[in-house]
Amino acid sequence: MALRSTVFKAELGIADLDRHYYADHSLILARHPSETDERMMVRLLAFALNASETLEFGRGISTDEDPALWDRDLTGAVHTWIEVGQPDERLLRRACGRADKVILYAYGRGLDQWWLQNSKALEKQDKLEIWRIKPEDCTALSKLAERNMKLQCTIQDGHAMLAADRDTLQIEPERLKAL
Repeated sequence: MALRSTVFKAELGIADLDRHYYADHSLILARHPSETDERMMVRLLAFALNASETLEFGRGISTDEDPALWDRDLTGAVHTWIEVGQPDERLLRRACGRADKVILYAYGRGLDQWWLQNSKALEKQDKLEIWRIKPEDCTALSKLAERNMKLQCTIQDGHAMLAADRDTLQIEPERLKAL
């Protein structure tokens, strides 16, 4: 029998001073059995950094047809495709063909080697933007993971301050590739 996803709930308040976006979101995150708390929380961070009324989580890591997150219109056209981790270059190339904009939040062990191997091909993708999340930020994010989370996220000058009951994190994504 296949293992089922673990359901996490997050009440996320967002004050994005850069984009003038202020909203509260009640989110349900399904963590695939092979997904770590770190990856799930990077997905949550990606949501906060790109939040909109139409942004939603994809079906998960078990399918290449969906991204980690996407923003689609009512016709199904993909405006923003968001991935996390170190995906295959072909997946990102295919995403650039399907979406107006593709954002990758890269993190994890071996990231420098992944970037060295893929940067030349990825630089050719004019719809792609890549951000690096530092290992210490990912570790701190994973410690905030709980089945029921209440988080506040303030974004200013590209930096995110994520506050939970027991801790506050300052996360500064580093741009590896601009549009």
